[in-house]
Amino acid sequence: MKIAIYGAGSLGTVIGAFLTEAGMNVDLINRNRSHVEGLKIKGAQITGTIEMQVPVKALLPEEMSEKYDIIFLLTKQQENEKVVEQIARYLNEDGVICTAQNGFPELSVAEVIGEERTFGCTIAWGATMIGNGVSDLTSSPDSLTFSIGSLNGKNDEKLQEIKKILEVVGPVDIERNFIGARWSKLTINSAFSGMSAVLGCTLGEAAKNKESRKCIQRILKECFDVADAAGIQLEPVQGKDLRKLVGYTNRLKKWFSYLIIPIAIRKHARLKASMLQDLEKGKRTEVDAINGVVSQYGKKYHVATPYNDKVVELIHGIEEGNYTPYFDNVRFFK
Repeated sequence: MKIAIYGAGSLGTVIGAFLTEAGMNVDLINRNRSHVEGLKIKGAQITGTIEMQVPVKALLPEEMSEKYDIIFLLTKQQENEKVVEQIARYLNEDGVICTAQNGFPELSVAEVIGEERTFGCTIAWGATMIGNGVSDLTSSPDSLTFSIGSLNGKNDEKLQEIKKILEVVGPVDIERNFIGARWSKLTINSAFSGMSAVLGCTLGEAAKNKESRKCIQRILKECFDVADAAGIQLEPVQGKDLRKLVGYTNRLKKWFSYLIIPIAIRKHARLKASMLQDLEKGKRTEVDAINGVVSQYGKKYHVATPYNDKVVELIHGIEEGNYTPYFDNVRFFK
């Protein structure tokens, strides 16, 4: 089986290292020439909570020439239509794309190649690029889990193939309610990654600060309320029911939620959100595909989402040079 990881940045480099070390035929593809050169010369170097260095096959997009059975898509989704049209040419006749992007990217992928060839994957851990070919794994090794599924709930044979591949890295759940799994991941990203990007800090630092923790708590509740209005049943994340863990309907549960938030994120406390990494590099973020999706669904189902709205506003302000990612930005939520 021929596999490609298209957009092999921080997460893709980690996955590619594991798959290659297990003897799988996998290409790591990225348009960052320096990063690809680093992968070619020194291999995939993983630091942080694990240490490994694996010789890998790395390519620039223009160097692609073979056909693939499975392409894992890890690029930013702002240009999904163009990217998917490009890489679809390198799929075998029965080849599929499994997107591991944020938000709800399956819909845009399926518009190009069809639902039957579109699969989704949620990743519940994080990493940070710290050099060309070097990815710092910031989540604990026991958190390397995946949830996978399809839009139409069909093609179990292909789902099993994807599951077998990713199990080389960590445990994999096949979600029949994949939209629910997506919303659970979206909820975590909206709350913790959104605040990390606004405040210029790690997820753990955002959760530890008393004022920003209140904002995280409100963002979580908005995500739960929108899901309820939209009829979306959230799926557990790494065996944990998010609503029971950090949701609240009364003062006692709100107090418990507030106390538990730093504990709930402790395995990923060192993680710096990819949106913050983009801001630090002067790049546009995926905030519209994360907090922006919650805001859009909120408008559609008549649920107020002021905290998610504010995250979108502030991150776009940072992109435009009106603010910088800084802890004092928490004042804008008051």
